[in-house]
Amino acid sequence: MTGNGNGFTTCLWFNGHAEAAAHYYLSVFKDGKLGRTGYYNEASPGTAGDVMVVEFEINGQKFVGLNGGPQFPFTEAISFQIHCADSAEADYYYDTLTGDGGKESACGWVKDKFGVSWQVIPAGAIELISDPDPGRAARATAAMMKMKKLDVEQMRRAADGA
Repeated sequence: MTGNGNGFTTCLWFNGHAEAAAHYYLSVFKDGKLGRTGYYNEASPGTAGDVMVVEFEINGQKFVGLNGGPQFPFTEAISFQIHCADSAEADYYYDTLTGDGGKESACGWVKDKFGVSWQVIPAGAIELISDPDPGRAARATAAMMKMKKLDVEQMRRAADGA
């Protein structure tokens, strides 16, 4: 996972939980791997020997978790979209990320136990709210706005006017 000048890496600023978060994400997302771990030393602002950064990769996306302190908590202004193949996959991610201290929000958004925001998007949801027929799109969107976990079949029925 060393840098080669190609692509980008998302840095997630944690308040002391970067290593635990990396292991958690690797348990949630099955296609992942752990990279290097770097430690604070005498010249750094943290306590020498404590984990400073941990590299990990999930679903081909590179991340580095930084134990930077409480100065910059996560907000919903940044979130990661999980595009799911079907409702079973969406249920897995939604239920797993909200379990063990996570929180539900509106329109498929969840916040995991570390405060990172995710959008769990089942197959078909984006197509329904961006339907070329403005009426269908509006009805699907109106249905979605009332949901926490997205229900594509319910959105489809609403789009169809049922």
